[in-house]
Amino acid sequence: MSVLDNFGTWKDFLANRLEQAQSQGMSQQTINEVAYEVGDYLAKSVDAKNSEEAVLREIWNAASKEEQHAIASSMVKLVQNQGNTQ
Repeated sequence: MSVLDNFGTWKDFLANRLEQAQSQGMSQQTINEVAYEVGDYLAKSVDAKNSEEAVLREIWNAASKEEQHAIASSMVKLVQNQGNTQ
């Protein structure tokens, strides 16, 4: 099963990668930029595996570059907050 098959699994995967990046000293700005690059790649190159990903792709494609950076930053915050509440 791919991490993209289930949105909860995808968020867990992102949270683990985020934790690794932070533990290796990656800055928040760099993390947000990497999140933007991943989001852009996924929107352009990977088929949505579930309804949440399909909605995110539609929002991403409708957004300006500045708004896409905000979406990526919001995804980072989503998984950061998820880790804080578990």
